[in-house]
Amino acid sequence: MIMKRIYLAGFDVFRADSLAHGEWLKLQCQSHGFTGLYPLDSQAPAGLPARALAQWIYEANTALIRASDAVLANLNAFRGAEPDSGTAFEVGYAVALGKPVWAYVDHADTLVQRLAVAQADDPPRHVDAQGHTVEDFGLNLNLMLACSATVVVGDAAQCLGRMAQALRD
Repeated sequence: MIMKRIYLAGFDVFRADSLAHGEWLKLQCQSHGFTGLYPLDSQAPAGLPARALAQWIYEANTALIRASDAVLANLNAFRGAEPDSGTAFEVGYAVALGKPVWAYVDHADTLVQRLAVAQADDPPRHVDAQGHTVEDFGLNLNLMLACSATVVVGDAAQCLGRMAQALRD
């Protein structure tokens, strides 16, 4: 049986222990019968200027997504109330390629429960601290992420377990 390749999307690459965490994620994949593809598995050529390095990273990561059978995405809040924008892009890219996306978050609270600070009266709507409308679909993520991925409340290992079970059925 060929192991499914899972692209490991998330802001985990910015952790101080990103390489060790990537190895842990790949071990979790292996324990569920998958091969994990971590963005930091490949090293960029030495001496690239910043813009060329950014382009190299983009091309390497999108190539890994194309080479994967599915994506596992960490959609926890990063640097604010929303998921990492790079990870959100990777989810959209994978969906556009027809790849299944599984995501994990550490909260079940809806966007309204987490972000709304007041309710305007005319017309009634939930708003955030800046006065922007907070969508109220009962989802714990923006609808574009929540409706395009299978979202698991838990951690990467729990999400992989659910993923493995679903792919076996």
